[in-house]
Amino acid sequence: FSAAIVITEQPISVSVPVGYSFALRCRAEACTSLQYQWFCQHQSVCCQIPGATEQDLLITAQQTQLYTCRINDIYKNAVFSNWVKVEVHQCIGRGLLPQLWRGEPVIILNPIEQKVEVGKPLQLQCAAMGVPAPSFQWYRNGNVLEHQKKKKLWINHAKVSDSGTYLCCASNSHGEHWTNAVDIHVGEPSQPTSGFNTLIPAEHLQFCCLVFLLATDKIALLVGNNHYQHHPNLMAPVTDVFELSLLLKQLGFQVVSLLD
Repeated sequence: FSAAIVITEQPISVSVPVGYSFALRCRAEACTSLQYQWFCQHQSVCCQIPGATEQDLLITAQQTQLYTCRINDIYKNAVFSNWVKVEVHQCIGRGLLPQLWRGEPVIILNPIEQKVEVGKPLQLQCAAMGVPAPSFQWYRNGNVLEHQKKKKLWINHAKVSDSGTYLCCASNSHGEHWTNAVDIHVGEPSQPTSGFNTLIPAEHLQFCCLVFLLATDKIALLVGNNHYQHHPNLMAPVTDVFELSLLLKQLGFQVVSLLD
């Protein structure tokens, strides 16, 4: 005779900084005694976690992985919990969290202002930490964008009507937090101008990174301008300098960081 195993508490996905310690929880009920075994998956490789046979799995976050728990009874019946994602932000330290962090959303990446040509793709991105992992909702001009519920907002072919002020709300059971609002202008192609009046294309950023990696003296100068005389203040440059500084130091560079 065997009875059903009922999972009464599923583990939850989280989004945390590297080094953060927490527990994944799983609870189940049955008419017999139960045994627990946790598994993890990283880069499509799934493996059993040695010694992880308790209801709670204690974790110190090191890398992004998926986890599930198997519960079996004395009759060899078994069920698996939901797969959950532990998203680990490698370049974010615990020092950026509020002192008494309860798991409420913390924005770590804000979208940036853009000028997009008609017909070209429009992509906005944000990121937030939280326990549970936050859900996302994008807005344009204060109106909900029904189908934009991910960290990345993607519009394949931008139209003039897609212009406006965008922002995203990250929320979980502990509360909500909003990104900065950014203005997006979608228009016809314009003639190129001198100077640095347009956003730096991704391939140029990749080239800059390659130049850093090939530098023989291994010295990097990072300049992040956060305040402009004729432009709204930005948040991204400070974060970019911080993250690039950590990365370059790991690659053996001497780093000089200048802000404003």
